Amino acid sequence: MLAAWLSFAVIFVAIILFATERVAMEVSALGAIVALLLIGAASPDAGLTPEALLAGFANPALISILALIVMGQGLMHTDALGPFTANLERLWPRQVGRVMILVLIAAGIISAVINNTPVVVMFIPVLAAVAARRRVSTRKIMMPLSYISILGGMTTMIGSSTNLLAAGVARDSGVEGLDFFAFTVPGLAMASVGALYVLFVMPKLLPSAGESADDSAPSRNLQFISEVRLTPGHPLIGQSSVAGMFPALTTMTLRAVRRYGINHVPPFEDLTLQAGDTLILAATRDRLTEALKEWRAFDNPDEIAGGTDERRPEIVMCEALVPPGSRLINNGVNQAGFMAQHGCLILGVERRSRMPRQALSEIRLEAGDVLLLAGNPKQVKRLRGLQDLVVFEWSTSEVQSNRYAQRALGIFALTVAAIATGFVPTVIAAVTGAFAMIAAGCLNIRQAGRAVDRRIVMLVGSAIAMATALEVTGGAELVASLAVSGLGDVPPAFVMGGIFLVVALLTNVLSNNATAVLFTPIAISAAKSLGVDPLPFVVAVILGANASFATPIGYQTNLLVMSPGHYQFKHFLVAGLPLVFLVWIVFCVVAPWWYGV
Repeated sequence: MLAAWLSFAVIFVAIILFATERVAMEVSALGAIVALLLIGAASPDAGLTPEALLAGFANPALISILALIVMGQGLMHTDALGPFTANLERLWPRQVGRVMILVLIAAGIISAVINNTPVVVMFIPVLAAVAARRRVSTRKIMMPLSYISILGGMTTMIGSSTNLLAAGVARDSGVEGLDFFAFTVPGLAMASVGALYVLFVMPKLLPSAGESADDSAPSRNLQFISEVRLTPGHPLIGQSSVAGMFPALTTMTLRAVRRYGINHVPPFEDLTLQAGDTLILAATRDRLTEALKEWRAFDNPDEIAGGTDERRPEIVMCEALVPPGSRLINNGVNQAGFMAQHGCLILGVERRSRMPRQALSEIRLEAGDVLLLAGNPKQVKRLRGLQDLVVFEWSTSEVQSNRYAQRALGIFALTVAAIATGFVPTVIAAVTGAFAMIAAGCLNIRQAGRAVDRRIVMLVGSAIAMATALEVTGGAELVASLAVSGLGDVPPAFVMGGIFLVVALLTNVLSNNATAVLFTPIAISAAKSLGVDPLPFVVAVILGANASFATPIGYQTNLLVMSPGHYQFKHFLVAGLPLVFLVWIVFCVVAPWWYGV
């Protein structure tokens, strides 16, 4: 038993370090694994072999999560969900919060009839795209997505794999009545109350700062002057003015429409855009980028990014200042010359003093002008060595063509369908989908590798090692028996509530499946000793095992949202632990009444 108590100590210290993050999470996780390896070496009979403790790094659940994250990165890089999120935003254009609530409620409802893991996989890129377009912090919405899908999975037998696993163990023990709606009433009560907390209270507990690595960059809302020539087939051809403006250009300022050398200025009366027109626009960098992607300006990256060593060229955007003494001063914007000399395209010019109605080729550059440039990474890197331009380091960002959007959507849809229907195991579907994303050109190896979060790898590896230590040393069984025996001679309703709470707390340290399998026979034995129907006690185990809200290692959907939400371990404790106690209280009120215990 010494090995079991030492394992308890390692787990306690690890959770404290995870929560406080005084030490980097990767270091704490690795330290926990090393400590358990040393315990196993000192106690050979404890079963803590290196093979067992390090098996977590090859765990199918971890591989599935990483592969699904890569797939989500493919959707983001191809902007595959751009049209869908744009339509979603139009429901309430000025109240993006309503859109988020609608999507979250839909995710919770769908999770009742489909395993909640593919549901979260499906909704992560949707919410990420809406958040990016409206500058909403993903920290406010990703954790609620995971939690509301878990709550939805509590309402039916097929909502979670934990439900099916615990029910199977109970049926093997002779427990009857575990049908599709066996715990729908208490589960629905918990989900309803929990959803109110998730939608309206939790976002206030989650910080919005530090959303991503790019948050350190200055926020700039200044506008660039740009021009767009309408070539045959351009989406804007045929658009007519309404009340002096063009509905498709409401997110930017149309300064002039040049046709046959004549500028048509606002308000535009009875004007229909046609091939050959040149639009002189003023827009922020974000709006201009969105519009260019919508108009498929980046569909041929070879024309902008030139040749690269990779099969799929990348396009990088950056901003560069024209300093005093630059040879570009008093020269017009010569696109062909600039492209030939530097390999970059000038997308726009920012001028603070005034906003001209001239085409870019007619604008004489001045000191202090800022150019918005697009090119391949190598060419942009070379610009940093020029004396004629000062590249803003923080302004560099990658822009992806959406010409592979349909491929990405098709791969994603097939993968989710395979997982949801159980046609193949989740790990096979996820790895195949990630490979297909790379093979189809939706993202390259470097981009896929960049999507993998090392914190998740180390966290899952150490969590599985700690769970293994508790199981093989007998520590988990010791906790279970002490918890049930400690309830003493109390009414059955109190025993049910106690079992739920113990399971709910342990499921955030052990895996929920392991907790459900461990406690199901114990709950059945407790019910028989009290002379009552074991069904409500099994339900207490099932619903308690689903209450994995307090840690990211509690359930795989928590790990899925950890990276896109940029969460730390403590965020799950702060926002999730109150939800554990909230659903426990609801269970203690509703379950005894419903089952007549």
